[in-house]
Amino acid sequence: MNTKYPHLISANFLLVLLFAFQACVVKPGTWKNERIPAGKSEEFHKLNAAVLEKLKENDPAKLKFLASKEFMSDNHAKLVDLVSNQLTDFKYHILDEYYVVHKLKDTDTVVAKSGDIKRYNVLYPYEATEMYMAYLIPDKTGSKSMISLVFAKLNYGWKLVKLSLSPYTINEQTAPELYMLAKKQYKENKVQAAYSNMALALSCMEPGAYWEYPDKKDAKRFYAQVGLEVNKKLKFPIVLKQIKTGPMLLNIYTKSTNEGTFPLVYYMTHFDLKEKGEVEKENLEIRKVIEKLIPGLKESNNYIFYSAFNKQPTGYVTVDHYDMTEKVGN
Repeated sequence: MNTKYPHLISANFLLVLLFAFQACVVKPGTWKNERIPAGKSEEFHKLNAAVLEKLKENDPAKLKFLASKEFMSDNHAKLVDLVSNQLTDFKYHILDEYYVVHKLKDTDTVVAKSGDIKRYNVLYPYEATEMYMAYLIPDKTGSKSMISLVFAKLNYGWKLVKLSLSPYTINEQTAPELYMLAKKQYKENKVQAAYSNMALALSCMEPGAYWEYPDKKDAKRFYAQVGLEVNKKLKFPIVLKQIKTGPMLLNIYTKSTNEGTFPLVYYMTHFDLKEKGEVEKENLEIRKVIEKLIPGLKESNNYIFYSAFNKQPTGYVTVDHYDMTEKVGN
């Protein structure tokens, strides 16, 4: 061994260590979708596939080697069951994905810069210096639920730190699109229809983990404003005096189906529910009156559901009712 110039050997060794350290340092930043480096993208997609496979099996314990210790210490049985049902019923694909490297140990934001109505911010906390987020939606039409997978690079590897399942679209429309429709209906004095669509908009306003629509605060204020006007203009129950038999409109709710979420009209009839022919005949008249009484209710809806009662439902006791469906879409 040559020890003639020991100081040179030490200097070279330090340079090697310095280069090795620099190679491990990751530059802070955010990379979205196809901008994620190929090597990282491949690694993340393998992580996604492994986690989705275990989630579909509906056994939280099988996530042990894929999730963080903190995640495993919490009870996610119900959530995993819901996610498993979604993955069993539908094939999911990535809508958007992000690889982020924190500059500081603090909350950070990916700011929406496009003018697209569906734009959104990603406001994420510090879980580790490097994080990866995947937002997945099903290959289906109608209403969709989003699965969010959030990973962090911990000192024992990349691990799942957050899982969520929330509504993304209702009747093919995202929260901002439903909000825009509601504002249009409000300007056209279709107040009840606007109120119904605002309720739907708020139900899918937070579809993903750390997902934030810029219109969220304004949408909540608008919903409250429209709600006050609805209460002034439509005081339920309402006796439909335009119809000789005098049915009473109780309220309007929503009903979710495999095809979407649509209005559900509760009303009381004087006909015995066993007299189906008379109940159905009266219902045809009710449909015409409601179209004038509540303009816009049928707008953007494929169906209107009706439930006729002889006794007013209380919510505590099951009351007999007769259900009918009006197809109003194409």
